[in-house]
Amino acid sequence: SVNTIKNLGAVRLVKILADFLIVKIKPKRKEKSLEDFFINRFGKELYLIFFKDYTEKVWGVPCNIIKPEWGAQRIKGLSITKILLDILKKPFKSKQGLRQKNTETSLIESFAYPKYGPGQIWETVAGIITKKGGEIIFNHKVTKVFYDKNNITGIEAVDQKTGHTKTYRADYYISSMPVKDLIEAMENPPEPVKTTAGGLVYRDFITVGLLVKKLKIKNTTKIKTVHNIIPDNWIYIQERDVKVGRLQIFNNWSPYLVKDSSNVWLGMEYFCSEGDQLWIMPDQKLSEFGISELEKMGIINSEDVIDTTIIRMPKAYPAYFGGYENFDTVKEYLNQFKNFYPVGRNGMHRYNNADHSMLTAMASVEHIINPESDKKHIWEINAEQQYHEKK
Repeated sequence: SVNTIKNLGAVRLVKILADFLIVKIKPKRKEKSLEDFFINRFGKELYLIFFKDYTEKVWGVPCNIIKPEWGAQRIKGLSITKILLDILKKPFKSKQGLRQKNTETSLIESFAYPKYGPGQIWETVAGIITKKGGEIIFNHKVTKVFYDKNNITGIEAVDQKTGHTKTYRADYYISSMPVKDLIEAMENPPEPVKTTAGGLVYRDFITVGLLVKKLKIKNTTKIKTVHNIIPDNWIYIQERDVKVGRLQIFNNWSPYLVKDSSNVWLGMEYFCSEGDQLWIMPDQKLSEFGISELEKMGIINSEDVIDTTIIRMPKAYPAYFGGYENFDTVKEYLNQFKNFYPVGRNGMHRYNNADHSMLTAMASVEHIINPESDKKHIWEINAEQQYHEKK
């Protein structure tokens, strides 16, 4: 926006433009890392301002050791040219509503969101399954996967509450469990598969939820909001001197997520590794830590906090480093099982969006119905730029 350009300042804008022109004129660097991917598309200055620090918060490692595939997965079609064209076209755009087929994913500004949050989708799906006579078994952990040469023959699962184990048999198996855990549960997989899967890395995730009376920062835009709170759904936080990576304003996702609309419901997102200092921090201390960071940034006053909650999510992000370099070994091994379908982020160790993750499950069901089709196309979802249009 014009406001963004104004805030960047003339000197920085000149640097951004100069760096961008350099990467467009000079031969591009070979893309061996995510750092190369970003610089090739945006120039070094924009990379340092908008990508480097946030990305390193997410993954906990430097961008120069992350594979470029992560960039291709998340922002493959985005470029400076497309951003500038979007800015110029915006005043002349007709209202598209949710139909934004020709809009680059990163530039989409409106989309459907469930009234009570994304979990409502799966509550609805669960209701349909049970209504049709299906059974959903909760709080069980898969500990063994039985198989012969080309088929999965059963799984063993432990009831997390009672400790009892039970074996389940089925015609087909669709798995969204982490690939690392899946291979670990299989008896005697080939050594290269076992080694690669054992080396897969994940980043874990913590949300610090804060209910506050008001925000310290004011809405300075022309966008009208309830009680004039800032209009953002989320804010990416680049600053190095705080650990929080992103801030959600849930009021702006759906007003039904906040009982009293005069209050503001915030979600502070922290990226960490299971067992590290943040992960093991007691809830009370973690809440206090989150409050202190938002106060430090001038977003809230601590005395305006009404309530807090902590949610920890292990293996939220499959990483594109560690054992990932040899992941094709695992993929080929899993593809040999005729009645097995890995789906979703963890099931395929791929950083897909929610829509692409759901599409992998839909494609798996289509293959079960029509086994003559090529099963490999499930892995192609979101792996090529124009997948939806081509298919």
